[in-house]
Amino acid sequence: MCPGQEGELMEKAKTILKFWPLHLTVLAITLIFEYINTITIPTPLGNILFLPMLFAMVAGLIIYLIKPIKWVKDEASNVSDTFVVVGISVFLAKVSITSGIELPKIFAAGPALILQEFGNLGTIILALPFALLFGFKREAIGMTNSIGREPNVGLIASKYGLNSPEGRGVMTTYIVGTLVGTIFMGVMANFLGVSGILHPYALAMACGVGSGSMMAASSASLAASFPEMADQITAYAATSNVLSTADGIIMTVFLGLPMCEWLYKKLSPIIGKDRSKKG
Repeated sequence: MCPGQEGELMEKAKTILKFWPLHLTVLAITLIFEYINTITIPTPLGNILFLPMLFAMVAGLIIYLIKPIKWVKDEASNVSDTFVVVGISVFLAKVSITSGIELPKIFAAGPALILQEFGNLGTIILALPFALLFGFKREAIGMTNSIGREPNVGLIASKYGLNSPEGRGVMTTYIVGTLVGTIFMGVMANFLGVSGILHPYALAMACGVGSGSMMAASSASLAASFPEMADQITAYAATSNVLSTADGIIMTVFLGLPMCEWLYKKLSPIIGKDRSKKG
């Protein structure tokens, strides 16, 4: 290792150690909610499970927003991004092994894993009209063309620029998805699972939206509801997530964004609101 690399590593280590209160806070949250474990709420449709990860994320968000707590703020949260990647990497390694074992069953699903990607277009049809009703204009195009993860942010940035209305829209979806997307996906997967409306394998495919953290939360919640199918659910979710990441951006470029533009032109004159005239 050259001296320059050693110096860079030392600087990174110093930065990490500088925020030791943040690491202790995260450790305390983890230990507390792992001790509490899964909370089960019985409903007429079945049991809804709230996993420790969901409570831990809510607790972390509350601590971040509480003003008297000074050691969990923007600068510290930027450092924590690195550890999120490390944590997800361990999970993805486990998922890769499980997916490999379940490959015959995945292949048996045939074109279902590919065709379910077209379901992403359905969210545009549902979400864009609501965005217009709430008063958004071209921000709605950035908000609704996808779930707004990193590849989609890059696409909107290169096509429209992040200072554009579309750029502000996609960043809004990205931030909201980061804060509450994992919690929402975890609860929704469990609720739909116990409802019996869809087969667990179909829901497992739907868990793979192109976000590692959302996939992890939703597939874990679903697997907890169907422990006898846990490995298959994890495999379907992981494979679907890989496909969503790989072909999701292609789907957005050739179908998602053109559909958003077309719908916006058609619906904006009918249901759009001019927020500048409010008041």
